[in-house]
Amino acid sequence: MICILISVSAEARTPNPIAGEQIFHAAGGCGCHTDVENKGSLLAGGRPLPTPYGVFYANNITPDPTTGIGSWSDEDFVRAMREGIGPEEQHYFPSFPYPAFAKMSEEDLLHLKDYLFSLPPIQQKNQPHELQFPFNLRLNAWFWNVLFHDPEPITSDPSRSVSWNRGRYLTEAVAHCAECHTPRNQLGVLRSNLAYAGAKEGPEGKLTPNITPDKETGIGGWNQDDLVYALQTGMIPNGDFLGDLMGMAIEHYQKLPDEDLKAIAEYVLSLPPIVNQVREKKAKSTDDSDW
Repeated sequence: MICILISVSAEARTPNPIAGEQIFHAAGGCGCHTDVENKGSLLAGGRPLPTPYGVFYANNITPDPTTGIGSWSDEDFVRAMREGIGPEEQHYFPSFPYPAFAKMSEEDLLHLKDYLFSLPPIQQKNQPHELQFPFNLRLNAWFWNVLFHDPEPITSDPSRSVSWNRGRYLTEAVAHCAECHTPRNQLGVLRSNLAYAGAKEGPEGKLTPNITPDKETGIGGWNQDDLVYALQTGMIPNGDFLGDLMGMAIEHYQKLPDEDLKAIAEYVLSLPPIVNQVREKKAKSTDDSDW
């Protein structure tokens, strides 16, 4: 009887897509799952993500029950986001940033699911990845998980402010900033000694800037207002605008409450400054960020 009551209680959860929409925006609108260049449907997958290992194609995460995630239970969704394992026991490659999403609270993960399930279902089959041997073997994803993945949610630091902890949670977990702004080793593992210090070959093979507060190679010349303004408008202090995936993410970050954007800025500007020149210096440049 106790088991039955527990089961019924778990299924009686009230969906909260409104809260999930805020999580969705903080996650940059899950932009990798929309093939914008080919005018693909929202979140229906198919976007190519070229890497040194081959090309990954983002999955359909609309609530279509046959080609998307519409048949997933709450438990399926949380497990995929936390452990990188799908409902049919398939291990996802870490090109899907579940190592960051694993740091999210279960409540926020379920709210995100609620929002995704409130969107129109799109019937579109997932495109198989085009990976070089031996990186195409799913067994590699299992080994990677065992060796490098820690599926524990992030915990607050009591010595820091509420705002700083909120910023850390949004930056490291929901917005998964390190996944793009940190270089990887040959096994695809983030190089922790260069966290947020930029990568010469980031998502889609493109450069991502150093966002640590190093004054020479990062954003050490920025203040909190500069970073908040960049997240709201896409414009950085030198008058340039952010593009590519970050440009798409800005369309969602600008919908976040000011308090969340300020929290992100507070956390990012508190990171250790790391010297890492990801692109050639410009002669007589006044661009402190080197974006």
